[in-house]
Amino acid sequence: MTIGGKSGYIDKEGKTVINPQFDIGGDFSEGLAAISSGGKWGYIDKEGKYIINPQFDNVRNFSNGFAVVSSGGKAGYIDKEGKNIINPQFDIAWDFNDGLAAVSTGGKWGYIDKEGKYIINPQFEKVRKFSDGLAVITTGGKAGYIDKEGKSIINPQFDAAGDFFDGIAVVTTGGKTGYIDKTGKYIINPQYDNAGDFSNGLAAVNTGGKWGFIDKEGKILSIPSSTMCGISLMVLLW
Repeated sequence: MTIGGKSGYIDKEGKTVINPQFDIGGDFSEGLAAISSGGKWGYIDKEGKYIINPQFDNVRNFSNGFAVVSSGGKAGYIDKEGKNIINPQFDIAWDFNDGLAAVSTGGKWGYIDKEGKYIINPQFEKVRKFSDGLAVITTGGKAGYIDKEGKSIINPQFDAAGDFFDGIAVVTTGGKTGYIDKTGKYIINPQYDNAGDFSNGLAAVNTGGKWGFIDKEGKILSIPSSTMCGISLMVLLW
């Protein structure tokens, strides 16, 4: 909640549990919330007590015990006590996922482990997080997939590519979108104007401005409108 330009926190009954006192208050994650006061960011616990005093230029929520923080234009990682685990040294840093975090330096992206060691050296134009053991990378303007050792599993060839879920990923080439397996083989040829990830065996697809749903064989399904509202759409935009 915000009162008089200051942010605080209420419980589910609307009772104030942390009085409005912060310039900006973020969501709680892993027991801590990022807050801004006096132009600097820190973290509080659920009683409103400072666990990490405001001192950073920018921060992210805690994830897997780590938080990305930025000072002096460089990003690094701290633990829940505010201790520097990986010193600020990256231009951009993302949360850890599957034991690795994507970081950017000198305009190129790579991946580090939780000790700050490069597992995959910065070399890519764009990257995504690891999912199902593979990560999307972009080089030469084309997207492909690498494993956690940095080995190219599916050569860069797509205009855009999404994360793997249950062994299937949505990809776009030549203005049309389809689906591949982990060998890079098309299981549903590019034919849609836009498409989303598979969830519970179904994926949302768009053709000619109209949305529908397909199964993993590419068969168009008839789904009642009452059911559609319960299906999450995640459209490939990147």
